[in-house]
Amino acid sequence: MEVLDRLCVHTITTKPLGFAEACRAYAERGIRGITIWRDAVGEIPRDEAWDILRHYSLQPVAYCRGGFFPDPDPDRRKLAIEDNVKMIDEAAAVGAPLLVLVCGAHPGQSLETSRTQIREGIETILPAARQAGIRLAIEPLHPMYANDRSAINTMKQANDLTEAIGSPALGVAVDVYHVWWDPALREEILRCGMNGHLFAFHLCDWLTPTSHFLLDRGLMGEGCIDLPQIRSWVEEAGFDGFHEVEIFSERWWAADQEEFLDRIVEAYQQYC
Repeated sequence: MEVLDRLCVHTITTKPLGFAEACRAYAERGIRGITIWRDAVGEIPRDEAWDILRHYSLQPVAYCRGGFFPDPDPDRRKLAIEDNVKMIDEAAAVGAPLLVLVCGAHPGQSLETSRTQIREGIETILPAARQAGIRLAIEPLHPMYANDRSAINTMKQANDLTEAIGSPALGVAVDVYHVWWDPALREEILRCGMNGHLFAFHLCDWLTPTSHFLLDRGLMGEGCIDLPQIRSWVEEAGFDGFHEVEIFSERWWAADQEEFLDRIVEAYQQYC
């Protein structure tokens, strides 16, 4: 199973499985890392979730997802801050060292205003993150999400923001689905690594044609992303962490999840 030592599966990938069931299925296949979607834990007490992770010898890699800072209403911005601080505490309670940030945007205001509010939001929650020993990772999202999911859409924007804030607790998550198209990708990945800000690497594939921009991601090898090339750039940048499989797919959620996990392992070994 040595080839799987750096394989991590995000619980959203196997969304139909309950948390304990997912942990069991990952561990049985020699998968050592798990990224936890907040909803996957649900009402399970966080200490109980931590016990489940330890029982299956799974290493929490990250907790998802914080962010969504921008809003024209200051009261809603305050609520977002409070919820992010709560998620930092939740991440710490399950032993996850990283909170991934989907930074947010709002169609009722300019991208520039949203980006200012993102910076303010991150700077506000950073003290809580440092106190809890949790790092934060800005995940740039594909430009198709700029209206309401994230005003941070390129690696350059994520790097610029990370460097402007200048905290060792703040870095970047590289998700191939969102950044594979960027002609400056290698340059920005290396820049991120050089500054010690490359915190996470997410895998899936882009289907051609795609039926849904959110819920039709492909299994690695099904689409057009040059995964070995991007992985080589990430490793050139010095990244030696887990490779997180994060697949939002109604098609794969409708499949047998045990068989799907077998396919994930095979695809990771073959295409990544």
